[in-house]
Amino acid sequence: MSKENVNSDIDNNMHQESLNDNNSKNNNSTDNASVDINMDSNNKKSDNANIDSSEIDSKNISSTDKEENQKAKKEKKKLFKKKKTKDNSSDDNTLETTSIDESSKSDEEVEDDINDYKIDEDGNFVRKRKKKKRKKKDTRDPREINIVKELLNLIVYFAVVILAVFFILKYIGCKSLVNGPSMNPVLENNDYVWVDKISYKFVDPKRFDVIIFNYDENTKYVKRIIGLPGETVKIDQNGNIYINGNLMNEDYGLERIEPTRIGRASEPVLLGEDEYFVLGDNRNNSSDSRFADVGNISKDEIIGKVIFRLSPIKKIGVIR
Repeated sequence: MSKENVNSDIDNNMHQESLNDNNSKNNNSTDNASVDINMDSNNKKSDNANIDSSEIDSKNISSTDKEENQKAKKEKKKLFKKKKTKDNSSDDNTLETTSIDESSKSDEEVEDDINDYKIDEDGNFVRKRKKKKRKKKDTRDPREINIVKELLNLIVYFAVVILAVFFILKYIGCKSLVNGPSMNPVLENNDYVWVDKISYKFVDPKRFDVIIFNYDENTKYVKRIIGLPGETVKIDQNGNIYINGNLMNEDYGLERIEPTRIGRASEPVLLGEDEYFVLGDNRNNSSDSRFADVGNISKDEIIGKVIFRLSPIKKIGVIR
């Protein structure tokens, strides 16, 4: 072979090697690029995986918390029901009623019952203390309150006084004015006397009691009882008084009865079961049972017994 052919072959071989080296370098660079791309994609996937796993973990944690809370509530309900049944186990009737009540209650009602209790350090259910409601303070001025109280007290006081006076005057007694001289010398004109109205509701009038009775709708008389129910009364011409035929000894009369003042008592006067014969102490100046316009006095007509003189002050005292 000639030298030129050998050289040309050598040059061709070198050129071929250099081409091969370049191709290999290019392949290596592309391989490196693909590796880098693959590495980036793998890193991104791992990051996404980490994010997804953290979200899943947080969701799992929240769900587990809810489950734990629900389990705790269920356990508390079970303990509460056991506590209720233990407390009522001493009485069969109460046990039956509580079991029926618990079964009929809804979950919300049971939770309301549980909320009324708390668990102490020993794990027992203890009823919570209810807070006392505070009364609202009165914001009014104390002086205004005192004035109102005083007015109310005065109203109540006067009402009680009026009712008491009405009751006393109606059923117990009353003040009366003597008009005229028919009861001289015991009672005189314009004397004020106190009349006991309640005694004769329990006891019958007695002989010689000084009484007030209704003469008519507008007039009242004050006289002394001489004859009692069932008796006969007669006055003779000498002015002597006889009860059932027996002479009555008395010193209430101011003077002896004149014959012209005997009236219908000149004959025996028979008294009924509830009738009384009355005379004025001023016998010759009195209209009383001796005359038909007055006649016998029934118990229903008697208002009361005169027991006390109120005035004049010099003569205040008991009436006998």
